[in-house]
This record gives sequence, structure tokens and C-alpha cells, in this order.
Amino acid sequence: MAIKIIIIGSGVGGTAAAARLSKKGFQVEVYEKNTYNGGRCSIIRHNGHRFDQGPSLYLMPKIFEETFKDLGEDIKDHIEILQCKINYYINFHDGQQFQHSCNLSKLQRSLENFEGEGEETLLRFFDFLKETHVHYRKSIELAMRTDFQNWYDFFNIKHIPTLLNLHLHSSVYTRACKYFKSDYMRKAFTFQTMYMGMSPYDGLAPYNLLQYTEIAEGIWYPKGGFHSVLESLEKIAVKHGAKFNYNSDVQEIITDENGVAKGIKLQNGNVINSDIVICNADAVYAYNKLLPKTSYAEKLGKKKLTSSSISFYWSINQVIPQMSVHNIFLSEQYKPSFDQIFEDHSLPDEPSFYVNVPSHIDPTAAPEGKDTFVILVPVGHISDRTDIDFDDLVKRAREHVINSIEKRLKISNFRSMIEHEMVNDPRTWQSEFNLWKGSVLGLSHSFFQVAYFRPSLKCKIFENLYFVGASVQPGTGVPVVLCGAKLLEKQLCARFLEGKVEMNTWSKYVSFLIGLLVLLIFWFFFRF
Repeated sequence: MAIKIIIIGSGVGGTAAAARLSKKGFQVEVYEKNTYNGGRCSIIRHNGHRFDQGPSLYLMPKIFEETFKDLGEDIKDHIEILQCKINYYINFHDGQQFQHSCNLSKLQRSLENFEGEGEETLLRFFDFLKETHVHYRKSIELAMRTDFQNWYDFFNIKHIPTLLNLHLHSSVYTRACKYFKSDYMRKAFTFQTMYMGMSPYDGLAPYNLLQYTEIAEGIWYPKGGFHSVLESLEKIAVKHGAKFNYNSDVQEIITDENGVAKGIKLQNGNVINSDIVICNADAVYAYNKLLPKTSYAEKLGKKKLTSSSISFYWSINQVIPQMSVHNIFLSEQYKPSFDQIFEDHSLPDEPSFYVNVPSHIDPTAAPEGKDTFVILVPVGHISDRTDIDFDDLVKRAREHVINSIEKRLKISNFRSMIEHEMVNDPRTWQSEFNLWKGSVLGLSHSFFQVAYFRPSLKCKIFENLYFVGASVQPGTGVPVVLCGAKLLEKQLCARFLEGKVEMNTWSKYVSFLIGLLVLLIFWFFFRF
């Protein structure tokens, strides 16, 4: 008889896990609180305009290809991806603009405008690219392909060469300062940490892998919207027998007196039993709201979180040629703006922001002669501060975005071009998607919140309970969560289909000693 698996949530991780596990012969049922799938990776539509509610940059394309290949599918049969000719227009406070491109000759000319002409500028850039390439390859190998169920899996002697190549003692911004002389380019090649909801001054150096994939692999966009990836994965899952149940809000994960997960209870009172429960809901929320109270849940609720976002979805009554598909507007007060987000948990006085115009690469995103704008303004997550008025922050953010676009791009009366507006703020992310404190990307990626230190895929408190998603291993971001779904599949297949047994006591003891030795070496190296 097939093992029955219930998956809570149809986000990227839940849908990918459903496709993978149903293909392996598990009986999979997905329960989603909303009437649509995708979670943050969903679509909003209004009068012919289509908005990606969350992710809009299709990065690390090989991981998407691998996911579909593992499912016995060719991604080209499901999704048409379009490459951006220009990665970004990066707009600075004084009206200067940097065009970020995969085209080396164009990129060189843009770099020379800020870094100076001559061989040295290009050579320093190549050195930067070389370092980010190493970070990219090593991080995929260590962080995204490795299952850290035990601490000695991380402090393993085989990982030492990788760890020594990752510059873990430095930040993304510190590394950029080594290769770029101008303040402009240091900003242009560090803001990407915000895709992980982090400050470039806090983000570990390996996270500049994002800059590498943008240049080496390009920035792409799935025709029809990012949600088309999720639609395709759901169709594959259904083809293999998975069932998706929408408008099915889970009230609790049922556990017995022995701490074994037995199924779920819905808000309407219905109880569904299963052999395994996989939670794709935000892990911090799940531990605190769906499971019996534990000290671990309380501790998890106090860990460092990623930022939130005030997101505007604007229907524009005409085409704005000054915009590219992806546009960045950077603050003059760069570091203070991050401090206000991550330390004050508020909106910066002068926030940086991102504008996505999907209609400039996919005409189906807007009616003819019009544009679709998605604006993301990073803001602090919900905190204990009583003086935060989110309605006021939304108004301030809106005015800043409009004024910045008008001033920096020299567009007069841009305000009048906005036909319709929808808004998500930290309260929306919390209520609509059960994101803890409205943090859009879950737990932060500080050193002691990654790899083994991050909540594991297999729950260590309740038996037969697993997790997949942004706040558990390997981490946040669509490609990373797809890797997490693959790691989860391997765990469950090893347990139920391959008859793999756990290590015996002697093997655990040897692994413990090796791990302890590596930990001491690691501590000795990084104390100097």
C-alpha cells in the first residue's frame, strides 16, 4: 500500500515536492489555504494587467532545468523563458544610470563610465567575476546539494577546502570594495543581497554568487509570468496522481502522545490522516501556530528574519520607454537605509527600490499600449515597536517612488499615469501567506542560520514530520527551495523505498569524533 503524504501549502517547495514524490509512487495530497497555488510565487490580474506577486527574476536556470529533468520532463515543453537584453537599469540619486548587461562589451563601457577607462578596470572586474564564480560553484556544492541532518555532516573534513574558499569572514560589501573603486559600482554589485532579504553589509561574502549568475547565466523571465513554473509543476504532480485541495486552511498538525505526526486538522474541523506530513507553510509560523508549544518554537520565533516589503502593483495607462524590464533605484544614503530596515525595522528615510516592468519583455503582461509595474520597497518586518504606522509607511513609500521616478528619469506627472493600484505590505504578507512577522523571505541567512544551523528538512521534535521552503535548509529563493525539494525527496525515498537504515552507534561515534576535530580546526582558523 502506498505511503500517504499530506503537504501543507502549495508554494514552490510544496508543489515541487508533490511532483517529485507522486512520481515516486507516494500518495500525495496538498492542502492550500488560498484559492490559488504558488504562495508568494503567484499572480494578480486586473483589467488585462498581470502582476507577479513575488519573484520576477528567473535566475540559476540550470536548477529549473534539473527539476524538470528529474521529473522526466523537458522544461522547454512547459515553459518559454525569455532573456533580458539588459539585466538592469540601475539609477543613482544624482540621475546617473548604469546599464548592467551580460554583453561584455556593453558592460565594459558602462563600467568605464564609473571606474575609469583602461585595462585595470576590466582586469579588476574579471578578478571579481572569478571570485564570484568560485563562490557560486562551491556554495551550490556545499549549501544547496548537501543534506545537513547532523552537525557532523557540516563539520566534515571533506568540507574544509570549500569553506576556506568562501571568504566567510567577509561581507558582500567588503569583497566588492576590493574590486571596485567607485561608490556607484560598489552599490551596483552589492544590492543583490536584498533578493535574500539581507543587507550587503551583513550578507556573507559567498552570497555574491547572485552577481555571478546574473552575468554568466543571465536574467530570464518565464513567458506568462513566473507563476507558469508553478502551474507546470502542479500539472506534472497531478499527472502522477497528486491531489490539490484549495481553500483548505490548516488549523493544526495532529500529533499523538508519543510526538508522532498523524495528519492535519482543517479550520472547518475536518481531520485528514496520513503517514507523513510535509509542511510548506513558513516554518517559524508552523512551529509556533500549528504544532504543540515547545521551547524550540519559542527560540525559533526570536531568530533573525529577512526584511519585509511594501509592494505596489500599478496599471500604467501608457508605455514608459525610460524603463527596462528590471530597474533599480538606489539610495544615496546606502548603508543608513539598510540600518533603518534591519535595525530599526522601519522604512528608510530614503529607501532604495526595485521596479519590474514585465510588459517590456512579455507583451501579454499588459493591454496594448500600456505597461504593468511591480514595485518592491524593502521595509522592516513587523516588530514590537508600537510607533510604527504601516498606513503611513505605505504613503511615504508611494510618494518616494513616484518622486524618484519623475526626478531621475525626467518623467513629468508620472503620478497621473497610474490607472489602478494594489498594495501588499508586511501585514498582507503575514495574513495572506502566514509569513512570520510579515518577513517575505523567512529566516535570515547569517552564519549561524545556514547549513546545519538552519532548521532541518526532517523535524527533530516530532516524528514523521518534514519541512520544505524558505526558512528551512537549504534556504530562501526559488532555485534554492527547488533544491530543498530534491533533498527532501532523497530523504523520503531512502527511508521508504530504498530501505536505508540509520548509521549504527559505532559509525555515529566515529562521525562525532571527526566532526569535533574539524570543528576545532575551523575555530582555530577563524579566531585569527
